[in-house]
Amino acid sequence: MKDKPITRLVRLLRVLELEGSRSAKELMKASGSSRRTLFRDLDALREAGIEVNYNRRAGGYQLAEPCGFSAGALSSDELVSLVVLAEQVGNDQHVPFFEPAGAAARKLQSNMAAKEKGQLAELASAITLVPNGVADLDAKAHLFRQLLEARRGRRVLRMNYASLTEWDTIETKLRPYQLIYSRHSWHVIGRSSVHREVRTFKLSRIESLELMDESYKLPRGFSLRRYLGNAWRIIPERGADMNVAIRFSSLVATNVAEVLWHPTQKLEPQPDGSLVFHATVSGVNEISWWILGYADQAEVLKPAKLRKLVGDRARMMAKMYDR
Repeated sequence: MKDKPITRLVRLLRVLELEGSRSAKELMKASGSSRRTLFRDLDALREAGIEVNYNRRAGGYQLAEPCGFSAGALSSDELVSLVVLAEQVGNDQHVPFFEPAGAAARKLQSNMAAKEKGQLAELASAITLVPNGVADLDAKAHLFRQLLEARRGRRVLRMNYASLTEWDTIETKLRPYQLIYSRHSWHVIGRSSVHREVRTFKLSRIESLELMDESYKLPRGFSLRRYLGNAWRIIPERGADMNVAIRFSSLVATNVAEVLWHPTQKLEPQPDGSLVFHATVSGVNEISWWILGYADQAEVLKPAKLRKLVGDRARMMAKMYDR
């Protein structure tokens, strides 16, 4: 029985990774392919962005540089998952600027036999990822590339940013540490010279970026997890973390209990079918909008600061509808 093309490619890549320079005969034997198939497979690796060169001195083929991953045989489940994620996340209706992922999925399938490719496409089409709203960032593509370039080269950026907290457009020097896609849009986390601390900036509000002749180093010990702490989403607030408790009615209790909303959450089912939700969060603003989404089916029990914030917003909403 002949190997599937993807399995043969993986085996070839593993040999090149682990055994270094190998002659055509050695690669043919290791991958179980004919001479013609071997050179077709080498071309397929190059088309996928993996540079394979011929070393005349060693008399064999070798990788120009390590691939950065351990090649192992891909199961059917792994292959389907990769293709679905790459093609659908690469769809601009899911995650903006990830179109290259779709191209990678097509390259992955390019060397497959027609029958296998058809079976994979049919199965992948039966799986759909539905995004929870996506910001229109078409006009910001050049800014996304500038952020990637600056992060890659550790270069400082001069940024003009339409800030909602300062109610004005500010100019600051930005040292980009992390790009994160959350809540419908891309954000950059980095140190701002104006604020003199690490902040989260939304890509859609960046008006311009300028690459500066100034470099930076990532702070020792910086990590996204450490920066976010117990933030409800992506914006940690100053001050001590707060223990929150929210009672959800029996109507929505099951809906709330089915989801891991926060890594610190604890659920306390009540005899009447309601649910008390506990969590420890860094700040109350982000979680307040989540609570308001459940309208009269959620009641903040503590802390008093969060209860007042949600209550004030609920009263303002009620006044708007009482007009």
